[in-house]
Amino acid sequence: MHPSLAPFADELARLLPSNCELVDAHTHLGLDEDGMQLSLERLLRMMDDGGVRRAFVFALHDPDRHPAYTVPNDRVLDWAAQSQGRLAPFCRVDPADNPVAEAERCLARGARGIKLHPRAQGFDFAHSALGDIFRVAHDARVPILIHAGRGMAPIARELCDLALQVPATLILAHAGIADQAIFATRLAEHPGAFFDTSVLGPLDLSELFARVPAERVLFGSDPPYGRPMPAAYATVRIARSVGCDDDQLRLIMGASASRILAGETPAAVTGLVRGRRLEMDGALSRIYVLAMSAINAAMSGDQTAADWALELAQSACREPEPDRAAVTLARISGCLDDARAQLAAGERRALVLVWIAAMMSLSEGIDN
Repeated sequence: MHPSLAPFADELARLLPSNCELVDAHTHLGLDEDGMQLSLERLLRMMDDGGVRRAFVFALHDPDRHPAYTVPNDRVLDWAAQSQGRLAPFCRVDPADNPVAEAERCLARGARGIKLHPRAQGFDFAHSALGDIFRVAHDARVPILIHAGRGMAPIARELCDLALQVPATLILAHAGIADQAIFATRLAEHPGAFFDTSVLGPLDLSELFARVPAERVLFGSDPPYGRPMPAAYATVRIARSVGCDDDQLRLIMGASASRILAGETPAAVTGLVRGRRLEMDGALSRIYVLAMSAINAAMSGDQTAADWALELAQSACREPEPDRAAVTLARISGCLDDARAQLAAGERRALVLVWIAAMMSLSEGIDN
């Protein structure tokens, strides 16, 4: 872990309730055709940095995926077997490439769930094979995790129809932002529809709690694209800011995921923890918007625009009458100082610090 992140790891440990096991519901292993890759050893180190005991894991969009993701799935199953129980392997299937036989083969080898990625595989939920895939999961009492993040055509109507018809345990990845409002409304009566927290925008995560009970939210970080420690820190800070209690936080951070792996009935829901209306401190809302703008600019390769946005975010920290936000503004300013120095040195990890600054701005700025 980079030294600049160590204070946030320490704070995460203090913010977690007692007897809280962290289970990451969204991690990958192997190689993606976009060039991203992650080894077993590196993933376990990331988990250790974040205090994560166990994780759901599945293959990336591997160039060696034909036929039927057999080779990547076998690699993930083998890596999970080497993890001393820390990794629960999911099999990744393509509806157009013998998905039922591959799912059944992997489940017989010890897979604990099924992963579907409609954007990468280019399918929608009207595909004829999906009903059979859902029935395999339902009969085996294992979850289906579905990419429901950016880059998606509208998928909610057909997916919700299928999920309600064949109510296998369902995990909508990336806070379901592809159709968050529709998913939350249509699946409210589903017996086991969950949303993971592997999402870039802290506001997307905060809004999830206004639509979905905390008992249906699962901590997820999305390595190698995300990191367990910052993602856990963000999930805990946002959950606390919207009013989650210790019992709800235990469920979010690991207990609900453990129930899923054990095939147990999900915890009863206790209602929404946040109303639909959101009020924020003005200075902190400016910092949030500017920090997220800097991230978007940097990810697009425009380092000049990123630095301008960070410079303005730092100016917003210089509040002559900070009131209750004084400590938060000082911490955010220091975080942005570190980020700008790292960005100037060409270190992309600096974006994690900018993201933490955005998350702190949102979580501290919400007026409950």
